[in-house]
Amino acid sequence: MSEPDRRSRRSPVATRHGRLKTSTAAKTIAKVVSAVLAVVLVSGSAIAAYAVWDIASSVAPPVALANETPGADAPNIDAIEGGVNLLLVGSDSRTGQDAVFGDVDKDSATLNDVTMLMHISEDHTSATVVSFPRDMFVPIPSCPKEGGGTYDEMAAQKINTTLSYGGLACTVLTVEKLTGLSIPFAAEVEFGGVIELSNAVGGVDVCVAEPIDDWRTETYLDAGTHTLQGMAALQFLRTRHGVGDGSDLGRISNQQVFLSSLVRTLKSSETLTDPSKLFGIAKAAASNMTLSTSLSNLNTMVSIAMALKDIPLDQVVFAQYPTEYGDINGYEGVLPLEGPATELFDALAADQPLTLTGETGPGSVVDPSAPTPSTPDPSAPSTGEPTPPSGVVLDESVPGQTAADYTCSKGND
Repeated sequence: MSEPDRRSRRSPVATRHGRLKTSTAAKTIAKVVSAVLAVVLVSGSAIAAYAVWDIASSVAPPVALANETPGADAPNIDAIEGGVNLLLVGSDSRTGQDAVFGDVDKDSATLNDVTMLMHISEDHTSATVVSFPRDMFVPIPSCPKEGGGTYDEMAAQKINTTLSYGGLACTVLTVEKLTGLSIPFAAEVEFGGVIELSNAVGGVDVCVAEPIDDWRTETYLDAGTHTLQGMAALQFLRTRHGVGDGSDLGRISNQQVFLSSLVRTLKSSETLTDPSKLFGIAKAAASNMTLSTSLSNLNTMVSIAMALKDIPLDQVVFAQYPTEYGDINGYEGVLPLEGPATELFDALAADQPLTLTGETGPGSVVDPSAPTPSTPDPSAPSTGEPTPPSGVVLDESVPGQTAADYTCSKGND
């Protein structure tokens, strides 16, 4: 979702010499993975996506991940057993895509400017989606090269450079090293997929608290509620300068406004029980996705979708990886906030439900017109004590919201 600005593509630490080659193992993809994630997360649309897999001639071949087991049997068509970790990434590549997405330096490396990890608990009662800020400096492990051999590991490099070094598999390895979680499933999505998916669901209602005025993505929205689809939805998800403080951190929270609304829309509509709608969503996604080998089997995708379908809205958590600004060899950069991050991923590893205590993020605010919770029955017995939060209460440095939270995008003056 990077805008066509002139920002530098190189990081100040551990830079590899020479031009970085764009991965040819995967099809060019979108940075805006959030819409696809919400569809898969809630609707089970992957069932339809792979029903049309064989006739989608433009679908790229699958990508093998380091921790996949060759020849492993796919599960039966039932809710998958145990938990699931699935990484979704999107790049800023414009190769083969419409010029309206903006121009970039042809010599620039392809970056994964959106990186999201979805975790489904082992008992299928909760799901968490963690967004990793694109400019966060992280250690990058040794990654395989396309033509053989490996890249050397690096102590610190922006996380959005991993797609350039070793493709989707390298991004997965990096997130595994950062989180301590094993990630056997991964997917990439194109710009066009977001446009087609938003059209297939009939648009998504988003609340705008303050006007958004961003000439870079041609996103101009007055305060109020807007139904976005097609190019308007894509550009809303891409805008950075138009929301919050103009940073990628603000953009993440703006994307979560869209995500939560899309989840609620799919849950409350007839989409989940209407095969024609599911196939419409599936056809929109099938030709715009590149998948890991582990996801290239119909039964696997069906089983993951069935595990996600009935998770309550308040147990679908969208969180941003906690960060702080600090010094990187004389440069100010975005750094992982290790204590709160460890708490977050330890909780996911233990399948503990999460309670957010932080703000929604700089790109969004709580919707003042949000529906109020149901009033408790006054005749019900009371203990006199408030109900304690369940599971792990995250540090306030972890921004985010649940799908049950109504939020509005906050324009950048």
